[in-house]
Amino acid sequence: MNKPAIHPAIPIIIGVISVALSAIFVKLVSAEAGVTAFYRMFFSVIFMLPIFLLKYRKEITLLKKRDWIFSTFAGVFLAFHFIFWFESLNYTSVASSTVLVTLQPIFAFAGTYFFFKERLSVKTILSAVIAISGSVIISFGDFQLGGTAFYGDILALIGCALITAYLLFGQDVRQRLSLITYTFVVYSISSITLFFYVLIKGESFGPHSQSDWMWFVLLALIPNLLGHTLFNWAIRWVSTNAISIAILFEPVGASILAYYIFNESLSTAQIIGGIVVLLGILLFVVDGRKKTSV
Repeated sequence: MNKPAIHPAIPIIIGVISVALSAIFVKLVSAEAGVTAFYRMFFSVIFMLPIFLLKYRKEITLLKKRDWIFSTFAGVFLAFHFIFWFESLNYTSVASSTVLVTLQPIFAFAGTYFFFKERLSVKTILSAVIAISGSVIISFGDFQLGGTAFYGDILALIGCALITAYLLFGQDVRQRLSLITYTFVVYSISSITLFFYVLIKGESFGPHSQSDWMWFVLLALIPNLLGHTLFNWAIRWVSTNAISIAILFEPVGASILAYYIFNESLSTAQIIGGIVVLLGILLFVVDGRKKTSV
């Protein structure tokens, strides 16, 4: 495998900053979760369509049956990740939701072990236990605040499991497909999935306010086309574990923005739990930096 032109850490960092804005944009949208997710993916596909048709459309013929199956699973998992996560933001805070939905290493450890036979050290497992402990502290604090916040936490955790599954399937397919082709196919499948979800749920495709349309477009441009696409680029050279760990820094930025934009204060449980989660992350990074280097 050829080495990339730039170190994967650079686009991953930019990607994390981009996706940190996602929860803020979603909070500012008045539309239902399914509709918001649909337009985020739909506009992403529309923006990608010209470059795909001009330069990459012939690659579609190169997709094997396995690639189509894995890409389909990735697209469906991505669609439902957005549904569960966006819905969680209606019940719990930006801080709790983003911390829990980005707790991907817990699921990524198991997935990469069973599907890619990546070995897990004692320190790696310990870091996962520490991170889980942090999420439990956050959830326990929300449970004390009320059942709706705890329900939102559960939705965020389900969204976390789904985005990890999306990355795991992508880790396999991206070894054989270009970034644009893979992303276009997966985003298209995700859009189709969300379209039927909105129809079945009876949610409204429109009309929406001008501000909602603006947030739909920004969700497509920044977290999706910049953030997630950079992750899809990097996953060709680094493990899902490495990207999952990096994304865990998203809650820090999202929580700071939520504090200034929505006046969301951080509870003691959120602060302690967040610190514990970050300690688990740092332990993993120290343990895995050599394994994930290019």
